[in-house]
Amino acid sequence: MSSPPAAVVQQRPSPHADPAQRTGAQIVWEVLAREGVDVVFGYPGGAIMPAYDAMPAYPIRHVLVRHEQGAAHMADGYARASGKVGVAIATSGPGATNLVTGIATAMMDSSPIVCITGQVPSSALGSDAFQETDITGITLPITKHNYLVTRAEDVAPALHEAFFIARSGRPGPVLVDITKDAQQGLARLEAPPPSRALRRRPIPTPT
Repeated sequence: MSSPPAAVVQQRPSPHADPAQRTGAQIVWEVLAREGVDVVFGYPGGAIMPAYDAMPAYPIRHVLVRHEQGAAHMADGYARASGKVGVAIATSGPGATNLVTGIATAMMDSSPIVCITGQVPSSALGSDAFQETDITGITLPITKHNYLVTRAEDVAPALHEAFFIARSGRPGPVLVDITKDAQQGLARLEAPPPSRALRRRPIPTPT
């Protein structure tokens, strides 16, 4: 005679849990959705895996490229064709450096793209950790601005600012480098900032 099935114990959320709290990885996708992003171009790797693990819960299409350079160029082409900000995603080290040519192209041609890269945990920064590369330093001359995010609570502000900078004034590329522990950490997701009127291209003053 077979034994009765074991009772399934369901985990209930803690009554003290903050419903506005998310992981940094979840915040990445929620901010992208708020910014009107419907497609991203990327290639996964170790330092960006927390973000990729969170991705299926969000209605954003992911185009898997064969090489990160393709992700940057596709984000650039998407921005030119759609008038929206293109998004490229890559991991740390060689994944991030493979974006450089596409970022430089977007800078020269005033194309608004946001590149999101994974980075080694903040405790390992500056230690020559596996696939650690100073991508913010490398891309400083070829971006309008870039960020190194080491805390989950800074993910949303950095990404919202990145989109604003990418599409305002003379459009161009912005890079947001997010450490692995910032993606895994928890933070409150606040209400989005007030929308600001943005122009795709500067409008000259009539003469």
